[in-house]
Amino acid sequence: EVQLVESGGGLVQAGGSLRLSCAASGFTFDDFAIGWFRQAPGKEREGVSCIYPRDGSTYYTDSVKGRFTISRDNAKNTVYLQMNSLKPEDTAVYYCAAGLGPLSYYYIKYEYDYWGQGTQVTVSS
Repeated sequence: EVQLVESGGGLVQAGGSLRLSCAASGFTFDDFAIGWFRQAPGKEREGVSCIYPRDGSTYYTDSVKGRFTISRDNAKNTVYLQMNSLKPEDTAVYYCAAGLGPLSYYYIKYEYDYWGQGTQVTVSS
């Protein structure tokens, strides 16, 4: 059974940091790109970042470049999203997703095959 389990969300003040984790199981981790998406109330789900487990290539949406860092631990089948200098506009439910690589566009949700249940990130001003 394929599972993606996110953790690490919470409430933080603006300027603070959080680290999200995405633990994967049930599929060959090295074959899949892992992406992070977020969805704020009333908004579309937005692609935030992506990492290719084989070569470690990373991608970020412009609004998080320089603040967020995606990484992976292949031995643990886990991908992390380190979020620094958080802003109130980063408030959203964050989802991780797995897509059989290579992807055409990492930020398009239809590229992904499996999704986690999401974890809430709230940044207070």
